[in-house]
Amino acid sequence: MRLLRLWRTRRPTTFRDKVRYKMLRDRRDLIVTFADKAAVREHVASVIGDRYLPRAYAVVDDPQDLRHLEWPSEYVVKPTHGSGAAIVVSPQAPADAQLPESRWGWVYRHVRPEAADPHDVIAIAEGWVTKLYGQGPNREWVYGQVPRRVIVEELLSGADGAIPDDYKFFVFHGRCAFIQVDSGRFGRRTQDFYRPDWERIPMSGGPPWADPERTRPAHLDEMIRLAEKLGQPTDFVRVDLYDVDGRIVFGELTSFPAGGDSPFDPEEFNAEFGRSWNVPRRYR
Repeated sequence: MRLLRLWRTRRPTTFRDKVRYKMLRDRRDLIVTFADKAAVREHVASVIGDRYLPRAYAVVDDPQDLRHLEWPSEYVVKPTHGSGAAIVVSPQAPADAQLPESRWGWVYRHVRPEAADPHDVIAIAEGWVTKLYGQGPNREWVYGQVPRRVIVEELLSGADGAIPDDYKFFVFHGRCAFIQVDSGRFGRRTQDFYRPDWERIPMSGGPPWADPERTRPAHLDEMIRLAEKLGQPTDFVRVDLYDVDGRIVFGELTSFPAGGDSPFDPEEFNAEFGRSWNVPRRYR
């Protein structure tokens, strides 16, 4: 099957094609570092400085070690070896929100501190470290190379207690070409796309556009500069950053957005995003 996928992706043109091409061929250690939510912190600190990192309260191999943690009133706990799972704890969560059962713990869940019994959080985390993530149709091999650990970080929230907007910079060969902005993860979710000059792109990736239209972020130029610096050593990476009341904070580095299945509406933007990316014949 791998040989068949290699053959089918040998001449990629669209963005999705090129993500799949990269997934099958780019086996550099750098890509593993990008995917590892713990190891990437050291990489980011070495490139742009640790002042852009969220505070880490703990990084553990054995979730039972979290029994000794002095849990803050607000925090995020997530596995280091995958995507789509996190327990977010803050007083702003819905009053009726509850943790999932440990066996169904690979989800995002926002709960209040009184609903986040440490024993239950640890049980969910123990389930995380038993799972090998990324074994879908396109097989994101990279997560199988990441040590299965659990990280507890500060919750990024503004003065109003809300989760800040998530700015996702599509960096090709060290240059930002597109920006995705996600808002309202635990409420009314919106998503918009822009060019680096903040021209809105008339496309959708699923969620509705923000209404009224967003104003240009005050720190956009600095975020683009940081994203491009982090994207220098590779042909493509999506750099996720937050602007928390003027404090720019690193989120993650994503080499394979949506596992090669990113939606584009209209579909023509799949080709436009792909034109910014010249995939190498061989990754070294």
